[in-house]
Amino acid sequence: MSPAEKLSFVSQLFPFIAIIVSIAIGGWVLTTWMRIKNGYPLDGAWGQAVYPRKDEEIIERVKLISTENAQLRAELGSVKDRLATVERIVTDDSHRLTQEIEALRLPRN
Repeated sequence: MSPAEKLSFVSQLFPFIAIIVSIAIGGWVLTTWMRIKNGYPLDGAWGQAVYPRKDEEIIERVKLISTENAQLRAELGSVKDRLATVERIVTDDSHRLTQEIEALRLPRN
């Protein structure tokens, strides 16, 4: 194969190579833009985060969420107790309910 034939062959392949490289770079740019837009951390060459979050920030967020979770569980427990009382009042017959209310009104000795 003479140098002219090699040059002709490469010049025929160049548009295809340029298109493939352009598509790959465009896909990389689009992927990076979508990650930034949606708040995902960017990755470096070896998979490490370019802008890693601070560990203190994550720990503080977990503490706040845990505290809120405990408060909501306590509130849910009190709501369940109140609901059980309301269900008992609604499902009991009125005669027994009246007797219990009157028993509470009577002074205890």
